[in-house]
Order: sequence, then C-alpha cells, then structure tokens
Amino acid sequence: MPAPNGKQKVVNGPSSRLKELGIVLPTPPMPLGAYVETSDTGNLLFLSGILPVVNGKLPITGRLGENLSVKEGQEAARIASLNALAAAKQHLGSLDRLKKLVKVTVLIATTEQFVEHAAVANGASDLFVQIFGPQLGHVRLAYGVQSMPIGTPVIVDVLFEIKPPVNRPSYKKTSKIKRK
Repeated sequence: MPAPNGKQKVVNGPSSRLKELGIVLPTPPMPLGAYVETSDTGNLLFLSGILPVVNGKLPITGRLGENLSVKEGQEAARIASLNALAAAKQHLGSLDRLKKLVKVTVLIATTEQFVEHAAVANGASDLFVQIFGPQLGHVRLAYGVQSMPIGTPVIVDVLFEIKPPVNRPSYKKTSKIKRK
C-alpha cells in the first residue's frame, strides 16, 4: 500500500505488531509426550498441535456443545495461538523470521450436535490476522473430535513460511585454479 509520499508503506513485523497490540507472549508450552513442539525444514516451520495452557494448566476444559460456549472455545483457540507464537519465537529466536502464516488447523472437542466449528476457529484466525494482516491470508481447517488429551477443548496446529536466519553464512563458489 503506497504511503502519502508515494513510497511503499513498510508493514511492521510480527514482533512490532505484538507490541502495538499490547500482547505479551507466554512461556512456550512443554510437549505432553515424546515429540518436539516445533520443527523446520527448508523455508517451513511446523508446529505440533498446541494446547491452550496458561502457566502449565488448562484454564478452560470440556467440550463445545456440552459445557462450553462458542466464546469460551474462541478464547481457548486464541490462547493456543499465542502459545504457538511463543513456541515459534523460541525455535526461531525472533518472530520477525516468520514470513507468512500458511495454514491453521483447529481441532475442537465437541458433541455430535455441535456445528459452529468455524466460529470457534475464528479465535485463532482473528488473532493471526491482527498480527500478520489480512493481506497475507491463511488457509484453515476446523473440525470436531469426540475427545482430546487432558480435557483440552481446542488444539491449534500451525504451518509458517520462514525467512532464512540473518546470520546464515553465505557460501560463494571460489576456485583456486587460475584460468587464462
């Protein structure tokens, strides 16, 4: 988007945007089993299913359509998304290495009759749009399951495109053979 002076407007990175929004990331959650929370390959960062834990505990437990409202489900999805960002920051060293949010999958503990999965998943998507902006967009999948680990109502699974590290050494092909 052009600025008033005709130059390209600089979009703030995720770290600056979090500060602007007054959001402080929590301590990244610990895995519940024999796996790691984050793994990168090439220009992709994969996050394991992230739970909405706060200080090592679930503040919201249960199933949507049984004992939880859509609003509580949205809050759980938001908390899990903040935890995902915290895990990404811990893995990468800086959220500013995040280039794009590619995909968000939201698993929701529900009853058979519950049908507002998209509304619950908006708790995650709305937060990510605040941070990354609507212009980058992301694909999303939200679905209900009968039960989840430790009674969590929501699990958020995230895929990011990442930038290479700034301090990555550059390798130039050099030849010690002199050509004529």
